Amino acid sequence: MSDTVYVLNGPNLNLLGTRQPEIYGHDTLEDVQRLCEEVCTANRATLEFHQSNAEHLLIDWIQEARRSRGLVINPAGYTTTSVAIRDALLTCDCPIYEVHISNIHKREAFRHNSYVSGVANGVIAGFGILGYRYAVERIFA
Repeated sequence: MSDTVYVLNGPNLNLLGTRQPEIYGHDTLEDVQRLCEEVCTANRATLEFHQSNAEHLLIDWIQEARRSRGLVINPAGYTTTSVAIRDALLTCDCPIYEVHISNIHKREAFRHNSYVSGVANGVIAGFGILGYRYAVERIFA
């Protein structure tokens, strides 16, 4: 097991801060990364922080994270569609935390079903970008 924490972000999260700020707020993905780095630095761990709109890249990073300290993932639009991401997560030996900036259960019904939740150790939704911090902190708890 390595002392690396992976934080993976799915499609459209590169637009965080400008895309639907009434739902996702004004914080940027760089703000998310800064929060995660603070926790990793305090725990003498390395952070691998990635975002992609491409499903195959997310799967490649999940496979890299298999024996890491832990994995935090916001699958975004792939939450409700990607069996491939779920299958990749099943290969992980590390703790997995699913994060959503908004409360997906308060939104459209199609967002209520996650392929990731069933394989995650925990799910954090509705706390804005602080959900990422909570998830990374949990890895070190």
